[in-house]
Formats: sequence, structure tokens, C-alpha cells
Amino acid sequence: SRLTLFHPCSQHPSPAAVMLARRLLTQTRSLARPQFRGFAAAGDKFPAVDVDFGFPPKKVNMGERLAGKKTIVVGLPGAFTPVCSGQQVPSYLAMQAELKAKGVDEVLVYCVNDGAVMEGWAKDQKVAGSMITFLADPRSELTKALNLVLDEPPVMAVLGNPRCQRFAIIVENGIIKDLAVAGGDVPDEATFAEAMLKKC
Repeated sequence: SRLTLFHPCSQHPSPAAVMLARRLLTQTRSLARPQFRGFAAAGDKFPAVDVDFGFPPKKVNMGERLAGKKTIVVGLPGAFTPVCSGQQVPSYLAMQAELKAKGVDEVLVYCVNDGAVMEGWAKDQKVAGSMITFLADPRSELTKALNLVLDEPPVMAVLGNPRCQRFAIIVENGIIKDLAVAGGDVPDEATFAEAMLKKC
């Protein structure tokens, strides 16, 4: 599998933190895990795992949430990180009309952060009233079920605890139709809205 690394923080990163994240990204892009097949593939059922919404958190079962809908599930390394905040989430906000025209009902964005952090990030990104909902996977239960844990030693030295790799999955009525996992020879942009729109 593949990885993309960013410095996690629960507030806007300082310029020094951004520079560190970019340097570490360059140093670790070539790292890759053994080929994953334990990870779900097209045609598989999306894990019916509970995640959190808001704070105090309310449980959201992914199996129930994805039933009867066409959804894009986006997993990210951490809230408030540079690429996530500056490019990835904005790409989905900017292409809502195009996504809806392709039949997408909802975009679910989650990180291995707590519900309070994700709620604060949702306000920062102004997703209220949009087709995007921010969810939290604080115990990494969904991330582990997808076999997309970000935990290589160089990553752990900076992040401190396992996170989620950068990915985007198209799910129709609970079944995975297509996916992209960033890292290695797959750029971050492969998980952005424009690239996923072409797969819808």
C-alpha cells in the first residue's frame, strides 16, 4: 500500500510545521508496504464499522450510512494539515455540482482524530450546508478494517500514533466500486475531487 505524510495538528500549522511536513513528505514518499490484498477492493462490501460525528460524538454506522447511496469516502492523515485543508477538501467543495451530476449523494471525509477536532475542522472548512460531512475514527477502527493504517517507523517518529493513509473510495449502496490510495507513484491529486469525478 502507499502513504502520504503530513504533520498532524489540531490547529492551523505554523510555517515551520508546513516546511517540516513538506520535507518529511519528500523523504518518505518512496516508502511502501507490501502489496495489500487484505484491503478491500472493487466489488467488496465496505466495512460496517462505527465512526463518530460531532462532539459529544454520535455513533454513525458506515454500513447504514452508505446503504442506498452513491458516496465518496475520503480518508486523510490528519485534520488541519496543509494539503488536506488547502487543496483536498476545497476540491470537493468546488466540484459539488459536478459530483451531484454524476449521481454522488454525499462525500464523507474522516481522519484518525477525535470528534471535537473534526467538528472544529468542519467549521474551518465551511462545509455546513454542503454535501460534505466530516467524521472521526479516533480508535482507528475503520482505518484498520480497511487495512490503510499509516504506521511506518519514520511516520510514527513524527505523528506519534498510527493515522490513516490518504485515499478516496467510491461506494454504491455499500459496495466499493473504485478507489485510489496516494503515495509511492500515486500522487495526492489522484484522491482529489477532479480525479474521482472521472471514476464516477
